[in-house]
Amino acid sequence: MKYIQTLIIVLVVSFLVSSCQAPGGDTTGSEFMPDMAHSVAYESNYYNYYYNNTWGTEDEYYEYAKPKLPVEGTVPRGVSSNISIPTANDTKPYHYGDSIEERERAIAEIIDNPLPITEAGLIQGKELYEVFCGICHGNKGNGLGYIYDVTEAYPIAPKNFLKGTTGVDDLDYEMVRASNGRYYHAIMRGINLMGSYKDKLNHDERWNVIHYIRSLQAKDLKLEYNQTTNTLNNIDRPAGNNYVAELMKSDTGVDHGDEGIDHDLHIHDKEVGGHNGDHSTKDMGAPSHDHDASGDHDHSIEKHK
Repeated sequence: MKYIQTLIIVLVVSFLVSSCQAPGGDTTGSEFMPDMAHSVAYESNYYNYYYNNTWGTEDEYYEYAKPKLPVEGTVPRGVSSNISIPTANDTKPYHYGDSIEERERAIAEIIDNPLPITEAGLIQGKELYEVFCGICHGNKGNGLGYIYDVTEAYPIAPKNFLKGTTGVDDLDYEMVRASNGRYYHAIMRGINLMGSYKDKLNHDERWNVIHYIRSLQAKDLKLEYNQTTNTLNNIDRPAGNNYVAELMKSDTGVDHGDEGIDHDLHIHDKEVGGHNGDHSTKDMGAPSHDHDASGDHDHSIEKHK
């Protein structure tokens, strides 16, 4: 009897050991009751049938993996302009590559900020700027961030976004006059030692950071840049006091537009020399908002005194 008990124990132990064989060499190992380790969950449009599944056949799983019609009321990721539905990261197309030529094209073609200036946007822009940008460019936008001004760990001086003090008009107003495309392309593709931040900030967040940079420039020049007034330039448009109420009433919200649309470049002349392709105006200051009979905006900028 004792011999039989010993034999049973040996057989049970042997079975358990062989059932839980560890992977190694030419074997992937084995599992005891594999359905407990591998769920029958599936991902739409992705065929990943596991051969040890026992709940159904491979053909049945293939039917599950086929593309399905969206659930009624579904909103595609990244295309909603409704303030109650956040925009997903990097879901809007960006049609400019990572090269000097593509950077120049983005600077020339991306003029308008697709988002209006709002107080909520400026608050979000400030928070994100101080997290991702201020460490190098400084919380004031003067290029004296902690990593450069204090630790001296950054080998190249970060760009000063504010008016300079060289006395050379084109140099001092370089970043104030720079098109929105210069900022957006830098965020998307990076430049010099600055890496891309497209995976850190979504579409609306990038544009709100640019709005906040503009507000720092306006503050430095003692101008206004907020939800009701913009005296920094005649490109970025204030949303107005009734923006939130109008947006809530709207069925479609605000059209955020799409980067990559050609614009009539009224205010951007290519700088002489260099190959960074940056564009600037001849004069800087409060914008004029003249309209011709057709309703088109005159994108001229009066000299700020």
